[in-house]
Amino acid sequence: MASNVEAGKLEWRISVDNKTTERLVPKSGPTKRFFLWLKALILKVVIEPITKFMRKTWRIGADDPAKVVHCLKVGLALSLVCIFYYMRPLYDGVGGNAMWAIMTVVVVFESTVGATFYKCVNRVVATILAGSLGIAVHWVATLSGKAEIFVISFSVFLFAFAATYSRFVPSFKARFDYGAVIFMLTFSLVSVGGYRVDKLIDMAQQRVSTIAIGTSICIVITVFFCPIWAGSQLHRLVQCNFVKLADSLDGYVTEYFKNKDVSANENEDEDTNMKLQGFKCVMNSKGTEEAMANLARWEPAHGSFNFRHPWQQYVKIGAAMRRCAYCLENLSICMDYETEVQDQVKKHFRETCMKLSASSSKILRELADMMKNTRRSSKIDFLVFDMNSAVQELQQTLKTVPIQTNKPEVEVPSDEDNNGDRTILMSLHEVIPVATLVSLLIENAARIQTTVEAVVELANLADFKPDSKKKTGDSNTKQPPLSS
Repeated sequence: MASNVEAGKLEWRISVDNKTTERLVPKSGPTKRFFLWLKALILKVVIEPITKFMRKTWRIGADDPAKVVHCLKVGLALSLVCIFYYMRPLYDGVGGNAMWAIMTVVVVFESTVGATFYKCVNRVVATILAGSLGIAVHWVATLSGKAEIFVISFSVFLFAFAATYSRFVPSFKARFDYGAVIFMLTFSLVSVGGYRVDKLIDMAQQRVSTIAIGTSICIVITVFFCPIWAGSQLHRLVQCNFVKLADSLDGYVTEYFKNKDVSANENEDEDTNMKLQGFKCVMNSKGTEEAMANLARWEPAHGSFNFRHPWQQYVKIGAAMRRCAYCLENLSICMDYETEVQDQVKKHFRETCMKLSASSSKILRELADMMKNTRRSSKIDFLVFDMNSAVQELQQTLKTVPIQTNKPEVEVPSDEDNNGDRTILMSLHEVIPVATLVSLLIENAARIQTTVEAVVELANLADFKPDSKKKTGDSNTKQPPLSS
């Protein structure tokens, strides 16, 4: 017998008749095998799912700490409102309806200040209005004698119909949809409940007071404890979308005209692909922008945003950016064009296309800086002038391309210019893919100019601060574009 030590383990072998050795493996009994199976089962069924769930929950909080803050604020609000239920003097003050304050906190507390204000105001106003109407209907029904049931039923039908129909009106739905639901609920409870309750006014007063207590606690906590403003989130979203559009525009044009023999590592390819797909975030942000704009109108003044800040102008800016994103989506299709474009054709358009792409992306980044600093830009007019000049240059390049219907077998040189360059005859089949790219870049430049106008209008409405930076360069070298 012999022993070997391999990888920190002791291994025993025994010599056999044919002058070889065999490994000695200890035999395990059924009890040991059962415990090993049970251990593996527990690890796979219990330990691994719990570990995976804990890692996922930790990652959610680490990626967005605002979610953890929101959970802490909800717990604090519920803890404070529960005092009215457990402390006898407070409980006697609101009667047996103290539970309504807890229900109010659970229902109206949201992550952003605007959403909390929206629900709190809607709930309080709808409760007071529905309670007053419910008491009035109950009084009228009491005077009607035997027709009391019919009066109450008809009033419930009428107000429920009106409240439900109002939810189909877009302007009303955007701001008072939650209030319409609370109105129907409260009016039904007060008017129908008053048929069996003697002290209807006391019950309505207690419920209004408990709802006021719950909403007040929610407003105080959401405003004064780590507030999360919907307006600030909307402002940052629009700013980031400008940067994503600029990255996608630069990335696609560079990718289209880059040399095929240039190689890049995998990390660079992943970063490039993420930037190229940035325009998709802009295309999918419509619902988020509209929801945040509606909620931001309920928020008080905060930071550099006044109470009457033009939040709806952000929706217009988002719509203008999505029109640019649609151009970039079509531009991405050009990357997968099945017809192979000759290098000489790309070379003819590379310089002017790259120049237009660079000037367009500079404008988008300048707009992002305007949104970030809430300041007017002193050079946005000159950047627009550069972009329009690049558009004209690209149009001239497209017009001066010598095209023939059939591709020649041999390239036909023309007269050489002062630089020694030759004009290459191109077939129509070769030019069409690049011409599509050129037309998209020109159309995108026009849409960027519309976006600039929307941002400038926001700067005027929101009274952005003047740019403190001095204009660089000689003003005589660049003049504003002349209107044709």
